[in-house]
Amino acid sequence: MASAQVDHVRRQDFYVPEDANLRLFVREVMLPDLSQNASAILLIHGARVPGVASFDLQVPGGSLAADLASRGLAVYVMDVRGYGASTRPLGMNERPEGKQALVRSNDVAHDIAAVVEWICNRRHIPKVALFGWATGGQWAGYYASVFPDKVSALVLLNSLYGGSSVHPLMGHHSDMEDPKHEGQFNRQTCGSYRLNTEKSLFGVRDRSIPVENKDSWRDPALAKAFAEAAMASDTTSNTRTPPSFRSPCGAMEDSFYLAIGRQLWDASLITAPTLVLASERDFWSRPEDRELLRNHLVHAPRVKIVVLKDATHFVHLDRPEHGRQQLIDEVVGWVR
Repeated sequence: MASAQVDHVRRQDFYVPEDANLRLFVREVMLPDLSQNASAILLIHGARVPGVASFDLQVPGGSLAADLASRGLAVYVMDVRGYGASTRPLGMNERPEGKQALVRSNDVAHDIAAVVEWICNRRHIPKVALFGWATGGQWAGYYASVFPDKVSALVLLNSLYGGSSVHPLMGHHSDMEDPKHEGQFNRQTCGSYRLNTEKSLFGVRDRSIPVENKDSWRDPALAKAFAEAAMASDTTSNTRTPPSFRSPCGAMEDSFYLAIGRQLWDASLITAPTLVLASERDFWSRPEDRELLRNHLVHAPRVKIVVLKDATHFVHLDRPEHGRQQLIDEVVGWVR
């Protein structure tokens, strides 16, 4: 089980400037007496919910960041541009319909680069480990392929890689594909950004839980905190009925291309030890994604693929016996 020290971690919030018009929110989570030699890891959120709501909820079992910190890691949680407390593109203040998706993977790679450089300077270290969940894993892989010398270890959780042209949610003939242009992203479904209600956070998640009583699988208090934190991440949420928070659609466009078998980055460029984690009940990543990653990670000194038994896409927010404890053990063992 996660250490009892989880209640004693120290949290500090920072804003990292990327340029004159862009700053990125970063939270530092660690034990107060942590050694300067401790390994550092950056947690990267997915397509909709930003960093703190994804990785540092203030309820039991809701903070992957604190659980990793209690095991001796210096943990950092970031918000990519357009999410949470980071700078939002000006286009997110306009209507989104029919416009180009904001915040693509190449933008996020610059954001990760700025935060990694800041962590390296703060900790006086040459490299940082990256952990990416879902689209966050896709972003982490993209960054690691462009800046391989800055990554000490790479952990991808439930991420796409273009291993198949078939996907039940995002692929061909889904609402993400332009009905008039096969293989092109549908700007009418997801324009520059999209609005996310509380109800939208639990639909596909609950369908992936194989029991009728969802509360037996995930703590209802944690689910409530997750929804509240997601809504609170956007100051405009309560200006709409029902309340909804904004998330850029660039993540969805990139994921659509990966879902139909296109590759946005090449894992052969990665030189960090790479751990590929997949939940057995994941609705996002596919077995073909991790197998293609295994084949392409030819310059990674170590590669390990682990299927988290009976776990869901939201494994880090589920109960320990449903894969969460195994996830923590695998990440700590790999990074340390």
